[in-house]
Amino acid sequence: QVQLVESGGGSVQAGGSLRLSCTASGHSISQYFMGWFRQAPGKEREGVAVIDSDGKPVFADSVKGRFIISKDNAKNTLYLQMNSLKAEDTAMYYCAAAYDLGTRPISLAAYDYHYWGQGTQVTVSS
Repeated sequence: QVQLVESGGGSVQAGGSLRLSCTASGHSISQYFMGWFRQAPGKEREGVAVIDSDGKPVFADSVKGRFIISKDNAKNTLYLQMNSLKAEDTAMYYCAAAYDLGTRPISLAAYDYHYWGQGTQVTVSS
């Protein structure tokens, strides 16, 4: 029901910064859990950061203190500001959404999210 399109990926050197954007259409993101997930070759998709409908974020331990997730409901856009990038951050990054039923807390588990973007590649070189 929600269409998601990511942008902002690219190649950067370790220690650099990058900002990813995810623009949603079809529905307002104001009533959705939104998140960023990533998948490196040969590895499972993992949660990076998520944000609930009230704007409260949750981060994976691996990115805590380096990444910031935010959203602009008026623009129907989700952001991921990535700072102090490391080689291990290299992955395909996906935007995802799940409707907030008001019955459960937000999670970093990929299987809790039902709508996905096409992904944008982030490559960090040392």
